[in-house]
Amino acid sequence: MKRILAPINAETKRRRIAEFERRCREAGIPMTDQRRIVVEAVLDMHCHPTADQVYASSQVRRARISRATVYRSLESLVMLGVITKACHPGDVVRYDARLEPHHHLVCLECGEVVDIADPSITMTRLPDMSVFGFEVRDCRMQLRGVCRRCRRKEKKR
Repeated sequence: MKRILAPINAETKRRRIAEFERRCREAGIPMTDQRRIVVEAVLDMHCHPTADQVYASSQVRRARISRATVYRSLESLVMLGVITKACHPGDVVRYDARLEPHHHLVCLECGEVVDIADPSITMTRLPDMSVFGFEVRDCRMQLRGVCRRCRRKEKKR
């Protein structure tokens, strides 16, 4: 059954922050207030935020944090495996707080990205790419089209 994934709940957020702190300790990376603010912002946002959106969210939280610190912190979070990058051709890099297998609906008009779970996609067997010297570790599908909101705007024109 296909479904849109619900926002990350408070318990999941608490576990993910604890996991982030543990990974920082193991990697010898200081757990700064700025990094904590960035990880909390990404987990709180119910979208796939850009670095600028995370920066704006940190300003709303009245944090004294520079744009460069947000960018560096996001890259640290990706490196530590706490979040992933959701890159789409022709768009800025967006960050994804969800680590479980899922896929994306991407609107070609407004850029909205929606998380979906579809067992028929997730259960697809990954191809053996060893002939190319490549080991596939993850597969995420992007279904690109036009969202309901943008289709309504098109009809009004």
